[in-house]
Amino acid sequence: MQSNKISFKGQNIYVGIDVHLKTWHVTTLTESGCKYSFSQHSDARELFDRLNKRYPEAHVMSAYEAGFCGFSVHYSLTELGIENIVVNASDIPTTGKEKVLKTDAVDSEKIAWSLKRGELTGIYVKERRYMDDTNLMRLRQRLITDLARQKNRTKHLLYTQGVTYPDCFSRTGTHWSRNFMRWLREDVVLLSEEKRTLILLCDQVDHVRRDILAVTREIRRLSTTDRYRDNFSLLTSVPGFGLITSMSMLTELDNNPMRFRNERRFVAMLGLIPTCHDSGEKKVGGEKINRGSKQLGPLIVEASWVAIHRDYQLGCYYGNCCQSMTPQKAIIKVARKLACKAYAVMKTKKPYVLP
Repeated sequence: MQSNKISFKGQNIYVGIDVHLKTWHVTTLTESGCKYSFSQHSDARELFDRLNKRYPEAHVMSAYEAGFCGFSVHYSLTELGIENIVVNASDIPTTGKEKVLKTDAVDSEKIAWSLKRGELTGIYVKERRYMDDTNLMRLRQRLITDLARQKNRTKHLLYTQGVTYPDCFSRTGTHWSRNFMRWLREDVVLLSEEKRTLILLCDQVDHVRRDILAVTREIRRLSTTDRYRDNFSLLTSVPGFGLITSMSMLTELDNNPMRFRNERRFVAMLGLIPTCHDSGEKKVGGEKINRGSKQLGPLIVEASWVAIHRDYQLGCYYGNCCQSMTPQKAIIKVARKLACKAYAVMKTKKPYVLP
């Protein structure tokens, strides 16, 4: 008697997912290239059941673009037994036609075909145990940005009201001190009799400052835990690396810098490698690429401005670079060297010693 049961045992099914908040558009490809597209709710279990029903006993491989959803979709898919990767959108091969005729169906099919041809390389997926630590560091950076906004709003109000700073606050370095905040609340006279807006803005500044202080205390406590203590001690020996820069690096790297095979790969993750555009005899290079960690790259550059005043070798290198380029470009070259030093101390487990 002939059996009508279909089995995809031993075969791969390639799934491209275009992820959105409420819906996913999915394209599947068999080994023979048979395509099947559909839309569904943004639910990994629903996708798993649908694929399991259509392709019983198949080995499912999926991919989606890194985006707003982070790694939550990846965790959900892998828990169900789907082999998933998260890819950088710029790493997906795209034709000119696909750029001008862009739809969810086109995007998901593009991912599926690229996955089938082996053209996709997944980005690093963070471990769950480090996610809250990373979010804590990023929260502090967002609070710093919020504080700058509140300060700018307060000063803009003073300018529009024609307020003149007294001599004791003529230098910007004296602003936002305790005396300055008291002057804002008690002594400033605006065009109107009431100054409710100014008081509320001052309250917002104080509130954000308290939040930043609370987060910073938690970060300092985190640096003393067994998970980070050793690497934190090594990193803080590098000139320019303090509490925030060191902990940001450790949390972003999941406390495992050795997942990078060499210094170049590490620096590339930071986005500090130079760009290159060669064509024939014409060669053009830039100071840094646009890709890379948007959290760590700027922190390393800021640390470099401190390091050139503490490490005379880095200071000498910076001075030599400034002879042929602007200080802003020269500091990027210093940042590359500083990042390599940070990688070296974590790799060798030996603290940095100033020359």
